[in-house]
Amino acid sequence: MILYPIESGNFKLDGGAMFGVVPKSLWNKTNPADGNNMIDIAARLLLIEEGSRLVLIDTGMGNKQSDKFFSYYYRWGNYSLDASLKEVGFHRDDITDVFLTHLHFDHCGGSIQWNKDHTGYEPAFKNAHYWTNKDHWNWATHPNPREKASFLKENLLPMEESGRLKFIDRTEQPFLKNSELDFGVLFADGHTDKQMLPHILYKGKTLVFMADLLPTAGHIPVPYIMGYDTRPLITLKEKAAFLNTAADNNYYLFMEHDAHNEVCTVTHTEKGVRLNKSYTFNEIFN
Repeated sequence: MILYPIESGNFKLDGGAMFGVVPKSLWNKTNPADGNNMIDIAARLLLIEEGSRLVLIDTGMGNKQSDKFFSYYYRWGNYSLDASLKEVGFHRDDITDVFLTHLHFDHCGGSIQWNKDHTGYEPAFKNAHYWTNKDHWNWATHPNPREKASFLKENLLPMEESGRLKFIDRTEQPFLKNSELDFGVLFADGHTDKQMLPHILYKGKTLVFMADLLPTAGHIPVPYIMGYDTRPLITLKEKAAFLNTAADNNYYLFMEHDAHNEVCTVTHTEKGVRLNKSYTFNEIFN
């Protein structure tokens, strides 16, 4: 088994929205804002090569939306999904499975593309199955008003129409049957209903794909919770429990949205769990 971090593109989000009720004077120390109050955000994916399987965790926001849509997110840098896949020797047609932590557009938008014949939407990974869970799928396809702008029909319905949509059972996790990959899933409900966080045992270390339970290293203090979370009090409990477990067991936290910290560890302090050390992926695993 080999793991590869895949950079699909950077963008910016409003710092106040990203930190909720936490004052800017605090979060600006770790996530400095620009003149528009925007902070740097990554869309860092994880590619798993295991036997005949090539599993991609999340797909970024893609490139099929309008210029007006992308103007809200101030994309920056030179990363792209195709270029990052090519750098590690793969093409999107090689992907066998796309595991989606949840179905907000910045996590699943790259799953679907506008086809070359200009006739409609189609899967961007034509040989892959798309994995979510039934509860979250129902949540996303019948969205509440708060999340409606994040669950875009053009990202979701083509998955179902393609016949390649699969649901993960909470107990069986069926897409990993007949695989030697040690892959567990933590379900979390604070950010959105039934978000899935992969736990992967790799080279003797537990790597956790943090998705939106912990967007950046600056969010490690438990009260630092995004304004986007639908159930912030549940996030508080989930985050506190996870961070204590991560500190106890020396988990390596793979940061999907932190543009400047790829992986970090946490430790217990008098003030609670805090950042221990940040690493590049290659510092740990190569």
